[in-house]
Amino acid sequence: MRDDYILEIEGMNLNIEYDRTKDEKEPTGKRLTAYAIKAVREQSGMNRKDFAEWLGIPYRTISDWEHGERQMPDYVLRLIAYKVRMEFIEKRGD
Repeated sequence: MRDDYILEIEGMNLNIEYDRTKDEKEPTGKRLTAYAIKAVREQSGMNRKDFAEWLGIPYRTISDWEHGERQMPDYVLRLIAYKVRMEFIEKRGD
């Protein structure tokens, strides 16, 4: 069963879809961060490889964050969301 969770980060309203059968409840901690960084990346329209190169962050790090294998610091998520908003969303007028 898929559910939606709305998360606001740096002026971006992220609609996070999660699998209730896997998570059993609303995502928190590493799982929420994993969903959030993936949603931010998807807002940019980039694949994981291009996103990592654009940010200057190793591909493996981005992948680990998106899969919930490592937790990124909250301030890094906010900075990345801000950069994506300024570079892509504001220019498109979304």
